[in-house]
Amino acid sequence: MSLTWIGPDEVLGGAPAADPHVSIGSWDGTSDGAGRVAAVAIERAAKGALRGDFHAVVTAPLHKPSLRSAGWDVPGQTELLQNLAAAPSVGMLMAAETTLAGGALRVLLATTHHALRQVPDLITIELLLAQIRLLDESLKEDWGLPAPRLALCALNPHASDDGLFGSEEASIFTPAVDCARAGGVQIDGPLPADTVFRRALMGDFDAVVAPYHDVGMAAFKTVSFGQGVNVTLGLPFIRTSPDHGTAFDIAGSGTADPSSMAAALLMAARLARNRFDTDSASV
Repeated sequence: MSLTWIGPDEVLGGAPAADPHVSIGSWDGTSDGAGRVAAVAIERAAKGALRGDFHAVVTAPLHKPSLRSAGWDVPGQTELLQNLAAAPSVGMLMAAETTLAGGALRVLLATTHHALRQVPDLITIELLLAQIRLLDESLKEDWGLPAPRLALCALNPHASDDGLFGSEEASIFTPAVDCARAGGVQIDGPLPADTVFRRALMGDFDAVVAPYHDVGMAAFKTVSFGQGVNVTLGLPFIRTSPDHGTAFDIAGSGTADPSSMAAALLMAARLARNRFDTDSASV
């Protein structure tokens, strides 16, 4: 198992330095420049992992507007890494092995950075089924769970109360669950958002599939901020990141909390060991 640190290239947007493991570091002080050095570092790290130089990539928070203004037309790091790896499907899993409630919480966001009004149109049976299967496979391979227990969080209040508050649960969510079960996945749902995360924290489920960003992130960060890790599923290498943003408001103040970055590093090592060191036991 191998992990390494790659910093920004001295030639922003250009070819990597001779030694890809050395951070040279150069930034022109602009927002565009910040986006370029970040994107180049991510590209170098992903290409190194694809070559087999190392097994895991841990990324720091990235300012999405800077990435966009620098010319990278992607919503964020997850999509950039998916493009670089030519991965057909990826998933954004928020994982905390310890929380304020004691138990672990793992939440996969079926849709990620989209306006809320777009979410119902984005959610399809095919999307949910692909995300459910990806989560099931990842928990088996990277977490070492032989038979993961999953839950699908509903879209509408009270899981629509038999159609009283919407039709998506009956027309999309339930068929996706039925298909997943037919394929051998252990999954319950759709379950109401106001109870499913508590049940996961109590140990009923190993992970929850949330239909959109904020319903999953609100529950997750409430109980795990500082210990949470963003894990990209579906890549040929391990990728983790802290569960927070750039926090420009406290830059240079000496008050930043490194605990989520430390958790991301530790989880990357653990997942890489489970996936690539086949002779070692799960941890």
